[in-house]
Amino acid sequence: MARIPLSDTVAALFTPGKGILAADESVRTAGKRLRAVGAADSAEMRRQYRELFFTAPGMAAYLSGVILFAETFHQATSSGIPFVRLLAEHRVLPGIKVDLGTVAMPNFPDETVTEGIDGLAGRLMQYAAAGARFTKWRAVVRIGGELPSATCLTANAHLLARFAAESQAAGLVPIVEPEVLLEGSHSIAEAEAETERTLRAVFEQLAAYRIDLRGAVLKTSMVVPGRESGEPMVPGHVARATVRVLQRAVPEEMGGVVFLSGGQTPVQATENLQAIAALGPHRWPVTFSYARALQEEALAVWRGRTEAAAAAQRAFMRRLQLAAAAQSGSYSAGLETGREERT
Repeated sequence: MARIPLSDTVAALFTPGKGILAADESVRTAGKRLRAVGAADSAEMRRQYRELFFTAPGMAAYLSGVILFAETFHQATSSGIPFVRLLAEHRVLPGIKVDLGTVAMPNFPDETVTEGIDGLAGRLMQYAAAGARFTKWRAVVRIGGELPSATCLTANAHLLARFAAESQAAGLVPIVEPEVLLEGSHSIAEAEAETERTLRAVFEQLAAYRIDLRGAVLKTSMVVPGRESGEPMVPGHVARATVRVLQRAVPEEMGGVVFLSGGQTPVQATENLQAIAALGPHRWPVTFSYARALQEEALAVWRGRTEAAAAAQRAFMRRLQLAAAAQSGSYSAGLETGREERT
C-alpha cells in the first residue's frame, strides 16, 4: 500500500475549525480520573469512557484527529467496531502515543526522562499497518530553583528527535511534545524564558536528526504562571508571551503547532486559545490538542452511568464546539453562559 505523504496528514490535522482530542491518558491516569468521579477502574470502564467521546454525535465536525493510548488503540465499540476504524470512517485521523512514560533521571533530583525508544521502530510499523496516521511522544519539563537543567533538556530533546526520525521513517507524522509543567511557583516571565529554552533545545536536536519539519507537529504548553505563584492567568498576557516564544524559537517551516491544556480548566484553556488566535495570523497553522480540558465536564456528568451517556456527550460536544470557536477566533465569554449563539 502506498504511503500517504506526511504533508497530507499534517494538512488534514490542521483543517480549519477543528482540533485534536488527546485521548491518550495512560491506564493509571485514566483509572485515577474514573475513580475521582466514583466510576470503576477496569478495562471495560476505560473502554466505555473512550467510546463516550468517539461516538458523540457530530464530533467529526470539530475533530481532525484523536491521539490514542496503546490499550485504546486495540479496543472497539460496544457493537464491535474497532475504534481506529470508527474514527477513520468519520474522517478523523487516528494517532497513537508511543512513549512509555517518564522515569526519574539518576543524579538529577525532580527531573525525568521519557522511556520507549528501544523497540520503537517495530512498534511504529505495527501501528502504521493497523491504521495509525500520526504519533506522539511527551517529555516533561519542570521549572523551579535550578530546574530545568541543561542535561535534562538535552536528554529529552535527543529522545524527541529520535522518536520523530523513527516516526517519519515509518510514514507517520510525529507530534513532538515537550510539556513545561504548570505546577510550581514560577512567574509568567520565568515560564516564558524556560519554555523558549526548552523549544530551542528541541529544535536543535530535530535539526541534527534531519527531521522534515513540514511533516511534523509541535505540541507545546502555553506560557502561563505557575499554579502556586499567586499570579493570575490573564488570557492576553498568556497569549502575548506564548506567541513571542513561538516566533523566537519555532522555525517557519514547522508543519503546525498544537497547544496542550496542561492542567488549565476547560474555560481557561478555551479563553487562552481565543487570545492566541486573536494575535494571528501566525506563521504556522495553530489549533488545540486537549485532554482533560475537553473531557472533564463530560466525565463529571457521566460518572460511569449508562443512563447519563447522552447528557455527557452533549457536555463534551458543547466544550468541543467552544474550543473550535476559540481556534477560529470566534469565541467569547458569552458563549459559556449561553448569552450568545455561535455563528
